[in-house]
Amino acid sequence: MVFSHGLGGTKNAYSHLLGSLSSHGVVVIAADHRDGSAPLSLVRRAPGSKPRPVEYRSISHRQTPEVETARDDQLKIRLWELGLIHEALLKIDRGEPLMNTLAEKSPESMGDLAMFSSTLDVQTPGSISWSGHSFGAATVIQLVKSVFYPSSKGAPSSYKPLFHPSASSQIAHQITPTSPISLLDLWCMPLLSKSTRWLNTQPLPCYAPGGPGGRNVVAILSEAFFKWGNNLDQTKRTISEDPSLDKPSVQKHAAPYVFYPVSSAHLSQSDFGILFPWLTRKAFKAEDPARTLRLNTRAILEVMRRNGVEVADTSAIDMEEETADGRVRGGQVGQVGQDWKILQKDGSVVGWVALELGDSKHTDEAANKETSQGADPMEAVVQGEVSKTTSN
Repeated sequence: MVFSHGLGGTKNAYSHLLGSLSSHGVVVIAADHRDGSAPLSLVRRAPGSKPRPVEYRSISHRQTPEVETARDDQLKIRLWELGLIHEALLKIDRGEPLMNTLAEKSPESMGDLAMFSSTLDVQTPGSISWSGHSFGAATVIQLVKSVFYPSSKGAPSSYKPLFHPSASSQIAHQITPTSPISLLDLWCMPLLSKSTRWLNTQPLPCYAPGGPGGRNVVAILSEAFFKWGNNLDQTKRTISEDPSLDKPSVQKHAAPYVFYPVSSAHLSQSDFGILFPWLTRKAFKAEDPARTLRLNTRAILEVMRRNGVEVADTSAIDMEEETADGRVRGGQVGQVGQDWKILQKDGSVVGWVALELGDSKHTDEAANKETSQGADPMEAVVQGEVSKTTSN
């Protein structure tokens, strides 16, 4: 799995979620983007050269032509970096040495990458999962669509691709309709730039002929993002089979999985809630951040399982099947196996709400909650990014 962080985040800001996935056998590569979205990142242009700091860029969250240009510039870097990560993974799997790495300064760690030689499942088309949070989720959407639609045939003259690998490139062979995708609090504004808007009207690769439909896509919102009505509508459109429609129609293909855990904040998708539970509860009304992350992990793993990715079973404890006296409900013991409940839409999991793409009821409910609480969801996002930056 390749993971892209959000604004104010770093590869280290998601250690709980990504570590949980890794504990189930998923090799996770978390990017440290150098586009000015992290609190601080370093660039070393050549082996032995002095690292150059890239500091956080404060860019408005409001959509204006200037902001669109700035976010496009960031996305160009992010997409290029994910392409480099893919190339590096192929080299690691082939046992080829990587240049310009931290291992050069730490000879004892040179073997850390070598142990993955011929062990990674990165050569098979569709074998790599793509995941991201907030701006990172938007980056994943932009990546898979940019690769899957290399030709701009039919696009307006205003369309300017941010990433355009050739159709014969290795990453084009990797990203297929079967590629698993997990999106945490998808922030849609970066996808609506005038220069790239056409790409956002194209369906995800999973809806291509012969594809699985939305079965390999899971979008998990925090309750804060659920209450953000405009972004909720755009999220539904973006992951529907026809994003060009104002409102998703009844899907001909299988719909993606969309959920939100109640009493969760934007920061609940990262380590922030675990590290600062009191602040998260007071400032963002978020409860039990550890459970939120467990639910997220369960959903991501189960979608991978159902799409043929071999991962370890979810434990009875994580599935909340173990009673207070240590017994497992239903008489089962040890590993229970397929975590079928987490993707059920009938409320089988307490506090885990399923959303339908074409159901306006949820959008109306979100709008009512937003109004009744008198809070601007965008302000909550901005506060969240600021808090995340401060914590790092």
